[in-house]
Amino acid sequence: MNNTHKRQFRELSDSTKAKISQSLRGRSKTPTHSENISKALKTYWKGVPSKNKDVEPLNSNEQM
Repeated sequence: MNNTHKRQFRELSDSTKAKISQSLRGRSKTPTHSENISKALKTYWKGVPSKNKDVEPLNSNEQM
């Protein structure tokens, strides 16, 4: 395999995730980036239905 410093696989080891997390700590987002994230999350949550409170969740211990 050539060492192109690109991801070869989707999965990352926990130590690699920790290194990435540590290197990104303290970075701030620009106001436009924060605004775009906010807009995207608002759009996303509009499409997620509310939980129906009249219907009780199925308990895996109960038999049907």
